[in-house]
Amino acid sequence: MFSVFNKLSWFFKEQWMRYTIAITALIIVNFIDLIPPKLVGMTIDAIQYNELSAARLTEIIVIFIILIIISYAIMFLWDYNLFSGSLLLERKMRSNLMSHFLKMSPRFYSNNRTGDLMARSTNDLKAIMMTAGFGILTLVDSTVFMLFIILMMGFTISWQLTLAALIPMPIMAFIVHKYGNIIHARFAAAQSAFSELNNYTLESVRGVRVTRAFVQENQDLGRFSGMTEEVFQKNKAVAKMEAYFEPTIKVLVGISYTIGLGYGAIMVFENRISLGDLVAFNVYLGMLIWPMFAIGELINVMQRGNASIDRVDNVLTQQPDVEDPTKPDFVKQPEHIRFQNVEFTYPEAVGKQLKAIDLSIHRGETIGIVGRTGAGKTTLFKQLLREYVPPEGKLTISDIPIDRFTLNTTRSWIGYVPQEHVLFSKTVKENLLFGCGEISMEEINHILESASLKEDIESLPKGLETLVGESGVTLSGGQKQRVSLARALLMDPEILILDDSLSAVDGKTEANIITHLRKERQGKTTLIAAHRLSAVKHADQIIVLEDGQIVERGTHEELMHHNGWYKEQFNIQQMESEVK
Repeated sequence: MFSVFNKLSWFFKEQWMRYTIAITALIIVNFIDLIPPKLVGMTIDAIQYNELSAARLTEIIVIFIILIIISYAIMFLWDYNLFSGSLLLERKMRSNLMSHFLKMSPRFYSNNRTGDLMARSTNDLKAIMMTAGFGILTLVDSTVFMLFIILMMGFTISWQLTLAALIPMPIMAFIVHKYGNIIHARFAAAQSAFSELNNYTLESVRGVRVTRAFVQENQDLGRFSGMTEEVFQKNKAVAKMEAYFEPTIKVLVGISYTIGLGYGAIMVFENRISLGDLVAFNVYLGMLIWPMFAIGELINVMQRGNASIDRVDNVLTQQPDVEDPTKPDFVKQPEHIRFQNVEFTYPEAVGKQLKAIDLSIHRGETIGIVGRTGAGKTTLFKQLLREYVPPEGKLTISDIPIDRFTLNTTRSWIGYVPQEHVLFSKTVKENLLFGCGEISMEEINHILESASLKEDIESLPKGLETLVGESGVTLSGGQKQRVSLARALLMDPEILILDDSLSAVDGKTEANIITHLRKERQGKTTLIAAHRLSAVKHADQIIVLEDGQIVERGTHEELMHHNGWYKEQFNIQQMESEVK
């Protein structure tokens, strides 16, 4: 159970001063809290023996007031340090998780669903925060405070009475241990069910259009209701076990009270203790209720925290497939890119997705990459984006193996426009400036012209300040493509990769964009993958991929003389455009 503190030891070492102050202050407050019951007992004895004078009563009242003021000040000290520490832990772990997510490769996201990652970033971190705050509080109160009370009862009143009243304690320790093991298992199951629900909710919201199109609202609601019921039942099972704690402890404390009152009264009659001692003893017994209850809370918080930190650590211990070299190389700009007998297989896939790729790209060239769906165009780009471990063969930039550069270096050279356009739920302008920071309106308007987007932006309700909605829902497919293209162009990258990024625009708009690209990208490398061959007609070199292999290469004119797939497909597309 207490292994959770060992797992968080790195944080406690980092914040040792904060926790030292908090725990020390908490112990001092616990000690101060032991004084008033003794004063009450002494006052009762003084009244019983007619020894209480006005001066003595005034002295006792002043002591009470001083203790209250000191206790208040020290309570603020431990409360502030302890719970601000737990908030710091939550912030630090959330930042660690986010940093981890950003450096992980695609395989990580194929093995971990988004809803599950969100659950670990919210509910699980809250449970860990409780461990570092409320957990420390209950640990000190259920050990140090309880020990102080027992010592006070034993040394200042009677050890016989104290030991008799504490007979139920071993029974409570055994029961609490059993409860804790059950809670740990049930809480882990509840968190897993919540992750499933989180993931399903996310998919349901994202796919609401498809759900409506196929008239599956009732079925979707039924599945959601079933999952919420499962989450409810599993959390109910946790709550049921937690509900046993307080009654169990109250029964055991009640037994202690019964023993203390009965045996204590006998000792008073036998003059072994005074009436004031009996009153003080019962006040101390009352004070034991919280430490005993704190044991149950401690078990509860520790088991929740232990389950949650295991789930978070399971994510954080997963390593990215691609990492920076220990001694990276550096070049100012990529003069040429060379694929030499490059072969690549996706993790856990069967067969090679790229085979014997030989391709040389010089700075300033435009390369067209075409082929049937699934031919390997996107896979080829992913080698430059370094989403997977380096492929077999040699992939070099300026004659240096690509894995000798840091990820930031290679990715800073590249502007990538993927097939699936990702827009954030912000304004059009914020989406455009995502990768480049602040840029003048003159430059933005220039790029909007290049992407044939200026008229579309002007037609929006608030122009560049228009919110695009979740994943760009307020924009058409073609507009989303061109916003993504403009975002990449604003970076002015050394290498621009367009992965079938003009498929949703009409032929005339595509022609305008290509014309602007040829003008704007002079002296810089551009890679264009497309199904519409008119998008690559102007390229310095065109390669045709089939089953991960280059089956044709050359300029447009050269390929039109080969009587291969390229010529056949180009003629078909030309006839289709003439019919339209």
